[in-house]
Amino acid sequence: MLKIGLEVLLGDPPPSLAGKRIGYLCNQASTVRALVHGRILLQERFGRQLTSLFSPQHGFFSEKQDNMVESEHLLDHVTGLPIFSLYGEHRRPTAEMFERFDVLLIDLVDVGTRVYTFLYTMAYCMEMATEYGKEVIILDRPNPIGGEKIEGNLLHPDCSSFVGLFPLPMRHGLTFGELALLINNEFAIGTEVSVVKMQGWRRDMFFRDTGFPWVAPSPNMPTPETALVYPGQVIWEGTNVSEGRGTTLPFEVVGAPYWRHEAIQAWLKKTELPGCFLRPIIFQPTSGKWMGESCHGFQIHVTEPKAYLPYRTSLALLQATMHLNPEQFHYKEPPYEYEFERLPVDLILGDRAVREQLMQGQEIQVLETGWQQELRAFDNARKNYFLY
Repeated sequence: MLKIGLEVLLGDPPPSLAGKRIGYLCNQASTVRALVHGRILLQERFGRQLTSLFSPQHGFFSEKQDNMVESEHLLDHVTGLPIFSLYGEHRRPTAEMFERFDVLLIDLVDVGTRVYTFLYTMAYCMEMATEYGKEVIILDRPNPIGGEKIEGNLLHPDCSSFVGLFPLPMRHGLTFGELALLINNEFAIGTEVSVVKMQGWRRDMFFRDTGFPWVAPSPNMPTPETALVYPGQVIWEGTNVSEGRGTTLPFEVVGAPYWRHEAIQAWLKKTELPGCFLRPIIFQPTSGKWMGESCHGFQIHVTEPKAYLPYRTSLALLQATMHLNPEQFHYKEPPYEYEFERLPVDLILGDRAVREQLMQGQEIQVLETGWQQELRAFDNARKNYFLY
């Protein structure tokens, strides 16, 4: 049976924690198998050693819906501890915040995708820990979309932002602990960082294989199935196409009033899209883009998770609407995640050339061939940090 890092630590705390003041970076999804929140169990185990809590984007309770919707510092009425927001006035923790602890425990549910900002909150904390001489311990959790496959182009430096600080592919195939070790060493952060490993997790596991309960780490990540499609479907955030926000199936559904099923399906025939079925639908978002309007689009049903290529699938859809709907299709204008000049879609794709090549009609599989050398180099590098 799977035991996450938090459960392992609670059962056998490392001697290095003795007498240390503890900070805890978490949100509502930071629970154990019994769905009890980690802050409660840590306070029961360590008492007054637990001094402070920190929350990433979307707020401690994952209640904030969208990008650049900030959360405030709070007082947690359950533990009596302060909760410092790292997605508000500050995205980098301050010296005053770090004065409260000696060791920072990081216990976040990641979704295996380059643009998910929890990774960069962790990275900023690690950078500040180096500066202030603090220790960081990652309480590891499963990568919900598995630890074997990687996919997509690597981020280019001119597209660096809070949705991409490091040259990672869109789907990185690492756990949060492995990511921490990789970025700490490969990008010379130099933090004193360690990982409390899971027990019983294998790289070939998707989240449903673990038997562990899913708690949404962000408001539009309601199920593990959402995480499966997210490495591709997140690109719609940079466009006027609805990514399904304001529906019960965010990211699993996609569309716009100007889409036409038959034309898009005909376009998609030129690209092999394994492991999924795109079912034609009409939906009406209750908030966000096209609120209250009927959007023609698709629900992505992942029929074979191990064969499914989320980034390829969504790029094929993106290219279809670029060419079939040139008058109605538009890119979202800045700002996006505190970037006020560059196109959001470029920050998400991580390379402006990807957008330009799609516009030129380049076949998706030809694009992928051009990424293989850098993907192989990343794959070789990441294997140095495998814990499982």
